[in-house]
Amino acid sequence: MSSTNPFTTRPLEPQPRAIVIGASSGLGAALVRRLAAQGYRVAALARREAELAALRDQVTGAGGRSTVLPYVHDVTDTELVPSLFDQVTQDLGGLDLIIYCAAVQPPVDLHEYNFKKDQAMLRTNLLGAVAWLNQAAIRFERAKSGRIAGISSIAGDRGRVGSPVYNTSKAGLDAYLEALRNRLSRHGVAVTTVKPGFIDTELLKNAPRTFWVISPDEAAAQTLAAINARKQVVYVPPRWRLVSLVVRAMPSVIFRRLNF
Repeated sequence: MSSTNPFTTRPLEPQPRAIVIGASSGLGAALVRRLAAQGYRVAALARREAELAALRDQVTGAGGRSTVLPYVHDVTDTELVPSLFDQVTQDLGGLDLIIYCAAVQPPVDLHEYNFKKDQAMLRTNLLGAVAWLNQAAIRFERAKSGRIAGISSIAGDRGRVGSPVYNTSKAGLDAYLEALRNRLSRHGVAVTTVKPGFIDTELLKNAPRTFWVISPDEAAAQTLAAINARKQVVYVPPRWRLVSLVVRAMPSVIFRRLNF
């Protein structure tokens, strides 16, 4: 989506700048709205042009001026990322924060082994994150400042029978974010891994059972609080950390008998 830069008319007005990938709905859209309300210039990236335009107009209507730049982008087109990253950061006038929350989770039957679905999850949930966050890491390491956040999931804590490759994509994202944190912390860059439980989004429709469901806005508030506090790993809401401790401590012989 081409767009003129609405910020060039206010060159002396300092504003923090952020990129949100996976911004058209759910948690991503809620993050964009909250960041804009906090005074950020936000680049919102997603595949769905109409939803991005609606989000931009909603934020503009609420704040009286446009603080959101929409870009139509499919995160599986990783070859486009370096040039698009440069374009976005130039349009924003810099970058202080990047949040990757693009994810897909198609329904998977317990006896289904569908490589097409598996590939889509790996390309969107993991490889897209690596492509975008690598670019941010290069920029932030040079600047010796900046914040990176990745929206993972409690699903990445163990390999569950219900969606093996979704679990794999999130576990891979966890390891990647930890490695980035270990690399970049010495350069003044904060990397936050966000591990939500159930959020009332499109992904929830494929969950066999749910509990402790929270709204995208509540999840966005907790996520941004953790990022601002420069936390390393945060569960959203925090009580999921206790569940994770139990799940990760459970012996495999017991865990494999659980049908989730």
